[in-house]
Amino acid sequence: MLAKRIIPCLDVKDGMTVKGVNFVNFRDAGDAVELGARYSREGADELVYLDITASHEGRKTFTQLVKNVAARLSIPFTVGGGINEMRDVDRLLSAGADKVSVNSAALRNPALIEEIAANFGSQVCVVAIDANYEDGRWMCYLNGGRIPSGRDLFRWAAEAQERGAGEILFTSMTHDGVKDGYALEALSELSGLRIPVIASGGAGRKEHFRDAFLHGKADAALAASVFHFGEIGIGELKAFLAGEGINVRQQQVI
Repeated sequence: MLAKRIIPCLDVKDGMTVKGVNFVNFRDAGDAVELGARYSREGADELVYLDITASHEGRKTFTQLVKNVAARLSIPFTVGGGINEMRDVDRLLSAGADKVSVNSAALRNPALIEEIAANFGSQVCVVAIDANYEDGRWMCYLNGGRIPSGRDLFRWAAEAQERGAGEILFTSMTHDGVKDGYALEALSELSGLRIPVIASGGAGRKEHFRDAFLHGKADAALAASVFHFGEIGIGELKAFLAGEGINVRQQQVI
């Protein structure tokens, strides 16, 4: 069985890491490069950097920041936000990113997934999905949770897989920042996909990560504030998960 991955997520605005609740009310969490370097040392398996206002503001993702991050990290990292065309993907990979995350642009132009997979390989293409539970359905949103797309989470995830996505990063807007646990039922349904699913939105305790893996059947668990504000250490989390019988990579802290 493949080891389950622990992935800190750094939402970046104006070069600084921020964290909100339900996609609003953001507060400063520290320097994006320094935080990433710290997580790399502490044993994170991967990192995700999201330029959270790029799509909404219509600008390109932070190339220089990606270069600075790549110079400091010893683990893979994914970059997302404002990626609309192949030139964006090439620019970010050339700057040092290992993968790109597409969300709004893929919903508007699903063929972008196929283009990325064909030109760079499926392993490079992470399709991020921000979905909110409303009226008994999980519905996808654009532009950092600001605009409803009318697309159903499960249908869109299946389509993204068929178009060549290498992974699905599912963030529950309903659970984001609330720290009551991940959207386990939705994760469990997504686990029927052939590609890995990353759980995001809702981590508040170590047990929530365990539940995402055991009950949600996620391949990786992503979190932000519990790491940024020192509520859970990556080393202690991995030790806890190993004690619960979950296969995690035990990396030596430098």
